[in-house]
Amino acid sequence: MERAHSLLLNEEACSQLGEHQRAEFVFEWLRFLKKLLPAADRADVKKNQKCLVEQLTGILIGSPGPPTRWLLAHCLALLYRVGDSLTSSHTVDRCNDIIRSKDDSPSYLPTRLAAIACLGALYEQLGRLLVNTFKETLANLLKAIKSAESQGRYEIMLSVEKILRGLGVSAMPCHRDIYKATRACLTDRSMAVRCAAAKCLLELQREAVFLWTSELENVATLCFRAFESSNYDVRVAISKLLGTLLATAVEPKQPTAHRQGSRRSSLEEVMDLLTGGFLRGGAGFLRASGDKLKGTSSVSKDIRIGITQAMSVFLTTWPDQETLGPLVSQTRATQTPADAVCCRRCISFILRATLGSLLGEKAQIAAAKEICLAIGKQKRAVDAAMCDGNVETRVTTTDVAASQHVLVCALLELGSLVQGLASTAASLLTDTSTALLDTVISVLLHPSVSARLAAAWCLRCVAVALPSQGAVLLDRCAERLNALKSCPEAVAGYSSAIAALLGAVQHCPLGIPHTKGNVVMGLAEDLLRSATQNSRISIQRTQAGWLLLSSLNTLGPAVVEHHLPRMLVLWRCAFPPSIRDLDMELRRGDHFTWQVTLEGRAGALCAMKSLVIHCRDLLTDDVIGRLLTPLACAVALVPTLIKSYGNLIKNTSVVFRLRVYEILALLPPKTYEGEKSFGIVLKQLVTDITGPENVVCSELTLLPPLCHSDDLALLGPALQDMDQHYIEEQLQGSSVGGGTLEYDTFTICVKCQDVPAPLPPPAALTTAAIQLFGVIFPHIIVPLRYTHSLTIAMSLCNFLFYDKLRDYNLWISPQLLTPLSFLCVQHLGSSRVGLGPEEVRKPALGLLVGALESSNPLLRCMAAEGLSRLVQVVNDPAFTVSMTLVSFDKLKTARDAVTRTGHALALGSLYRYVGGISSPQHLSACVGILFTLSQDSTSPEVQRWALHSLSMVIDHAGPLYHGHVEASFTLVLRLLLSIPPTHVEVHQSLGRCLNALVTTLGPDLQGEGQSVSALRTSCLVGCAVMQDSPDCLVEAQAISCLQQLHMFAPRHVNLASLVPSLCVNLCSSYLSLRRAVVACLRQLAQKEALEVSEHAVALVKELSPIVTSVSSSTDVTIKEVGLEGALFSLLDRESDPRLCQDIQETLVHMMSSIATGKLAHWLKLCKDVLSASAGGCDEEGERDDDASVFHATSESSGPFTNLRWSTRVFAVECVCRIIALCESHGHPAHFDMALAQEHRLHESTDFLVLHLAALIRMAFMAATDHSDKLRLSGLQTLLVIIRKFAAIPEPEFPGHVILEQYQANVGAALRPAFTADAPPDVTAKACQVCSAWIASGVVSDLRDLRRVHQLLASSLVKVQAGKEVPSQLYNEGTSTMETLAVLKAWAEVSHCWLIPGEQAASPLLEEDCGGAEGPGLLTLVQTDLATLSRLWLAALQDYVLLTLPQDYSAQLPATGGTFYTAETAEQARPHYCSSWAPILHATALWLNSTGFIMVDDGPANLSRPVTPTSMGQSTSLASVKSPEDISSDRLHLILSISVEFLCSPHSHDQMENISSCLQALQALLEVSWPRSKVGNDQVLSVELLSVLHRLIVTREAPGVQLAVLELVRQVVCAAQEHVKEKRHSAEVDDGAAEKETVPEFGEGRDTGGLVPGRSLVFGALELCLCVLVRKLPQLSPKLAGSPSGGQGGSSLSLSDSDCRQVAAALAILSDLPSICSPDGSVSILPTLMYLLMGVLRELVQQPCGGGAGGGEALGLVVPAALQKLNKIPAGCMIRFVFWSLLTDKPNPVVDEVSLLTALTIFLLTASPEVTTAQPLQTRCIDKFKASLESKDPVVLSRSYQLLMSVFQSKTGVAVPFIQGLGSCVVGHLQGVERRRPQSSKELQAIQDGVRALEALVFAADEMHRPQLVAILLPILISFLLDENALSSAPAPARTLHESALQDLMRIGPQHSSVFKALMASSPHMKSRLEAAVKGNQESVNAKATQLQVPSKTSPSIQLKTNFL
Repeated sequence: MERAHSLLLNEEACSQLGEHQRAEFVFEWLRFLKKLLPAADRADVKKNQKCLVEQLTGILIGSPGPPTRWLLAHCLALLYRVGDSLTSSHTVDRCNDIIRSKDDSPSYLPTRLAAIACLGALYEQLGRLLVNTFKETLANLLKAIKSAESQGRYEIMLSVEKILRGLGVSAMPCHRDIYKATRACLTDRSMAVRCAAAKCLLELQREAVFLWTSELENVATLCFRAFESSNYDVRVAISKLLGTLLATAVEPKQPTAHRQGSRRSSLEEVMDLLTGGFLRGGAGFLRASGDKLKGTSSVSKDIRIGITQAMSVFLTTWPDQETLGPLVSQTRATQTPADAVCCRRCISFILRATLGSLLGEKAQIAAAKEICLAIGKQKRAVDAAMCDGNVETRVTTTDVAASQHVLVCALLELGSLVQGLASTAASLLTDTSTALLDTVISVLLHPSVSARLAAAWCLRCVAVALPSQGAVLLDRCAERLNALKSCPEAVAGYSSAIAALLGAVQHCPLGIPHTKGNVVMGLAEDLLRSATQNSRISIQRTQAGWLLLSSLNTLGPAVVEHHLPRMLVLWRCAFPPSIRDLDMELRRGDHFTWQVTLEGRAGALCAMKSLVIHCRDLLTDDVIGRLLTPLACAVALVPTLIKSYGNLIKNTSVVFRLRVYEILALLPPKTYEGEKSFGIVLKQLVTDITGPENVVCSELTLLPPLCHSDDLALLGPALQDMDQHYIEEQLQGSSVGGGTLEYDTFTICVKCQDVPAPLPPPAALTTAAIQLFGVIFPHIIVPLRYTHSLTIAMSLCNFLFYDKLRDYNLWISPQLLTPLSFLCVQHLGSSRVGLGPEEVRKPALGLLVGALESSNPLLRCMAAEGLSRLVQVVNDPAFTVSMTLVSFDKLKTARDAVTRTGHALALGSLYRYVGGISSPQHLSACVGILFTLSQDSTSPEVQRWALHSLSMVIDHAGPLYHGHVEASFTLVLRLLLSIPPTHVEVHQSLGRCLNALVTTLGPDLQGEGQSVSALRTSCLVGCAVMQDSPDCLVEAQAISCLQQLHMFAPRHVNLASLVPSLCVNLCSSYLSLRRAVVACLRQLAQKEALEVSEHAVALVKELSPIVTSVSSSTDVTIKEVGLEGALFSLLDRESDPRLCQDIQETLVHMMSSIATGKLAHWLKLCKDVLSASAGGCDEEGERDDDASVFHATSESSGPFTNLRWSTRVFAVECVCRIIALCESHGHPAHFDMALAQEHRLHESTDFLVLHLAALIRMAFMAATDHSDKLRLSGLQTLLVIIRKFAAIPEPEFPGHVILEQYQANVGAALRPAFTADAPPDVTAKACQVCSAWIASGVVSDLRDLRRVHQLLASSLVKVQAGKEVPSQLYNEGTSTMETLAVLKAWAEVSHCWLIPGEQAASPLLEEDCGGAEGPGLLTLVQTDLATLSRLWLAALQDYVLLTLPQDYSAQLPATGGTFYTAETAEQARPHYCSSWAPILHATALWLNSTGFIMVDDGPANLSRPVTPTSMGQSTSLASVKSPEDISSDRLHLILSISVEFLCSPHSHDQMENISSCLQALQALLEVSWPRSKVGNDQVLSVELLSVLHRLIVTREAPGVQLAVLELVRQVVCAAQEHVKEKRHSAEVDDGAAEKETVPEFGEGRDTGGLVPGRSLVFGALELCLCVLVRKLPQLSPKLAGSPSGGQGGSSLSLSDSDCRQVAAALAILSDLPSICSPDGSVSILPTLMYLLMGVLRELVQQPCGGGAGGGEALGLVVPAALQKLNKIPAGCMIRFVFWSLLTDKPNPVVDEVSLLTALTIFLLTASPEVTTAQPLQTRCIDKFKASLESKDPVVLSRSYQLLMSVFQSKTGVAVPFIQGLGSCVVGHLQGVERRRPQSSKELQAIQDGVRALEALVFAADEMHRPQLVAILLPILISFLLDENALSSAPAPARTLHESALQDLMRIGPQHSSVFKALMASSPHMKSRLEAAVKGNQESVNAKATQLQVPSKTSPSIQLKTNFL
């Protein structure tokens, strides 16, 4: 293909290729030419133009395929536009001649179509240059269209559209002719032609004024007719045309010409036109009148749905909801329930598409007010009409029924608006002018059930949006229901409202008070008990009672558990006690009695179903057993009543059977299995499935769930891939119609965001019967013991197979086929059992194979799926092969398309489920057959199904398919280049094949071989063909293929061409295409985000702006805000959850890649998004003021306007992500102002800290918004900012931090969260921010800090008030959450003043710092400390209760805890788990500060908190307990919580809690009283050590390990104090007793034995050994030889934390002998000595200066080790340790410095009897001698330093070392004169040597000191340099010279006699010294002169001091 990349076609290479390869070669050349021509040199193009035109013309007459002809036409037109256009008319004439040709052969058709395409492209590109020929061309095309086939008509319409676009107004003379030709094409039988005609008319209306003036009505009627029998693409295209025409008619884009018949249409006229079409359709007057006389409706759903989409397009410009009422209030539109449902859906869709999608939040609030006023108007009209006493003027039932539909649509849209606005809709409820709640509640009394249910759903939406209204509305409805029990409408309406409100709780995390459940339960019982009192309202009360119980069950087990016994009683009363009583009951009552009874029992069964769904945890065996008796009666009642009463109770019995089937399907069949039960159920199931009297259920409702989701693509676009799915699904409703809420009132409480749409009861019954049959069937087959039931099932199968096999095309076939298919597909496969005997398998097989040849494509899909699952269930290879051969034989012999498509799909489905058939032979045969079928050009349907099946084979064959890949690519490309564009379904299947091929090849596509390159090129060519397709699904598949290719071979995907195509389609009108675009962008952004962003911006700069529409009034271009901004605007506009998630992930990936590099851009983008709110309506002020605020905001808010709160929440989350990115992957200057400012001076970089003001501003904006979600996000952002920036200093103001200037912003952001109406979750988050702000230490002004403190103090008052709060709006669990958040915040703040040392560090805590302002913060806090301590202890008690195992649940308080109730224990547990740790730490710190001393604080202003539980009880109990007992309880409370948590295996992700536990225990053990308690209780101490040992092993964090070791030390100290106290007591008690009796105390006693598990010393030894071995593995003999612990490990240096841990472990070891008896000390001494020797041995092998290793190890660990040695009396053993250390074999990795340091410390600290040992002393001197010979200046320097310490020691150690090493020191210093220092390290070594020699001199006796001074002075003089050498000497030598001179001037006067004698005896030294002194004096004088010169000059600026 590389040879195709040239300006001219390589005809030689092309001629050598075959026919198919030639077509691919030509297409690739045309692709290259399309890119090359715009960039090529114009002269070069003109030079080769003639040859190019000839080559292109040759391709034109060579029968090119559709993609090639389009590309050819574009290149030809581009050639004339870039080159010479004079000869273009010749090409036009040539094309016209081809079109006029009389050759009608199929082979000539591609040439004619190519000529048509070339004409369109030429006129589009050249425009008016060809104006002279356009009339002839148009006449030719319009003449040809009359005799053209569908492809020709399609192509001509496309070309005419391009001609109109190119010529513009110049084409006006032909507008009428084009219009006439297009009229016929608009109703063409080909859907592709209709779409092309619609696009042509859309282009025509730009200039043809008559279309939207005089011809408007005719065009509208034509569009109505075009909607008939249309598909989705046609409806979208024509609705766009019609909507645009109507909008232009109302508001013309250009002034109309003043001629007859030309006028603007009014809005009313346009709406009348649409309304007439909606009501009468596109039929003529006579036909419509005749249908009206007959009473039938001639308007199809296609027309109504098309008009709905057109009206949506029109109202995008003219949103006027008042004009929609007539559509649903017309009786003609709502003659049947199905029509009413369809009409209401259409109007709701229009309202959603306009009000819900186009308007900003403030405009939506205004629209909601208007809707509310309209609802009130309608309701008042109905009320007035119903109360009118005049029969003549009183409205009829028909009028009331008509008005109900208007109310339903208005109420549902009002609910959607409020739910979308969420908490920003609060102003709606406070607006008294609309009285929204009153208006909606008034509709609950409407006589129509539909209106009542819509009002109930609207109230539910209000409760979801504003959770605080849930409990208020519930109380209000309950009160009204109690007051109006005698009104049927009131009972039904208010009960529905209560049920809806309870259903809303599932979407509200804050919930409702638990007591509301009691209210609802009481209402339900009352209604059910009083149902029989008044027969007029019996049904309403019964239904209402069970509806309330059903909705009550949705609250979950925590609520229902308390009411379940009463429910079981109600269920028992609703049914007969036994079957015998049922028989007696059947003999009584009439049909009305049984109707009421069945309604009640159906409701009872529905309540059971709700219990099973929502409270499965409560379904114990006992509960299920108590439910089975009513169920058995219900099952037995079904067949009997139908026989007795028949049609009299038909509708009620349908609902009753439906409820029976639903509950049985949910319960496990084993609970009710049995011969009798199964027999009754199966008999009735057979009747309901096969009975002819049942209403047929729509096949599109039943069958799609049984088909594979991939196979449904064969039937057209899936509903979930459409923006219009809400109304498009009405077309799948058949005669049943769509679902609506009044079909099943009980669905109003289900968990869903949209309005439930249950099917009509007959259709739902069929579905439920089929599902239950599938559930029961495996339980009949497997045991084979229920013979009677099996016989019934067999009879059903035989009936289906033998009696109805011939009737597959009848309506009953879907119902008959589905049950058996359902059981095969789902239940048998999932239960992994066989299908049973042959008698069952044969009918099943016959059904499915027969259905493969059904004319219904949905049945064929289901049959293929069922057959594959059947083969999987049978699991017999022979059966599998036989089924495959059956399909093979059928495909070889059958000639009809239906049979071939069904069996072709079956082959692919078999591959999907049965991997065993994947043998190469079978694969080759299968692929061969599918290849042949795919090339059957006579039947596009066969091609489509065969290609789809082939894609499944490719997907599931795996590596076996690699041998067929090349042939498959050839086939796919050949078909892509030849299949007509009108067969879009075939192109879609080809796209799936291409995608499967790319997936199959996978990473192999990265290869560089010739074959792989060819395959990759074929893939790219195929993607290019599909990208040019006019079908959106094909284009989406092309993008998906390129996405797959980019994943496997990213280098070969050209982002420069891919990204622009993605940006163009980013705002496509097709949801599937937008999904594909965003999914591809998401993948690209993961690795190449910067390139993607740059390509998007480059596209805008090079081409016309790519506009992403945000709303109808504002557009945002990628050029302004980049691709990221376009994605933000798209996110705001989209409602599809999957697409929104992909957009968010794309933005997150882009942010992760490029945010730190483009920080200012991303922060500005987030700020613009956050600022772009229309703003909620203010609570005060008029509407005009709100509007002015809105406009002011929108003008100054940047490129975005009217963004939703959800988009702004995501923007705030993005800010938090940016901060996290800067922290984890960014530069340190992001969080350092000084460093950031320094870097900005030298380089153009950006840092986060420079944008702190913007961050604070965004957090403030979000935290003070009307939306609660946004407030939470804003507070979280503020919290992150405080934590990250609190410690950053302000460079311009030393001593201050940069956050200080934002104190007012933080306070203002927090204040709204503490108002009375703030939600608890917002207040809880604000408390967290408050604590972080106070604890951060940022605040320098006490007044500002006091403001924040007051917020916390007010929340503390609220906590104390507890149950005294007048009304509870949320669940009690939210009160627990808020209370614990407050206590946690106070606990975190308390760390500032309770931690020792923190109080002095913070000046704000001092009492006197307030001065005139009042007392300091510490004093303010201490006033609340008594209250806080009690609340903290109460919270900890609650936590302990909630964490008890389930076995102790019976011991829990019946009323709950202090801050939680028993009913909300489960909801409260997570809040305690997130809050207990800081509270525990604060409590321990408080106890530490008080020293466990009880202080009588009085009541401490503590009210009863929340519930009268443990808090009040503990207070009363404390009055009788002693202070000792209370302190002991508190100690054990903290110990138990800490130990339990530290033992928990789930604490791995809670390091903060672990630290809190350890710090709390440390704080406790710092106090003597708890330390004595722990020391006295050895069992407790040992248990604590075992827990800490486990923590050491499982937690690697250095901070945790150090804290553990410190805690162990405290435990050992406690034991020490205990042992000392006992010994002291024994001494005092014994008086003059012998001393030998005292050491009995301590572990070991008389035997010295230590018991593991009971010994504190043994546990401490284990823990210390663990620490030492983990840091120094060589200590363990087992690890010494391992790779990690051998010699390789010795070269690793210890970090600072490692050193501290080893030192801490050694310190603990040193204390262990003190808690042992003498015998115990002897038993542990060898272990201690072994560990000490090992530690010292390893430390001296640490590398010197290796990072943080050697120095730290010596500074921390060695002193600890030697200090321990000092405490051990065994001198000989210590000598042995050091002797072994000194006599070790030489080790090249031994660190001399470490060894010498250890020796020095040993010599200075050990006892003389050890250090004076002659062999040891000699070895030490030898070690020092060896170190003085070292060439390393660092070792030499350290040796001198250590020797100086030895020389200065007062012990007898110094003398031998002075004698042995003095001469070595002198000799080394005397050699310095010959080799001067060249580096600072050498200089330091010499200076240290001088210090050592000086120490030696001063350590000598007075009599010998002059002799040593006489040695020192010449050495110092030898360091001096003469004047010449000094100037040229290196810096270290000059420094040594100055240092020596200073030492001489200091030492000389001290020993003047020796100094004078030396000068007299050595003139040379004297002259040298004098010269040095003289030179030094001159330099000092010169420096003094320089310092005095500036002082003589006067300052240049004189300060003015006299201002008079």
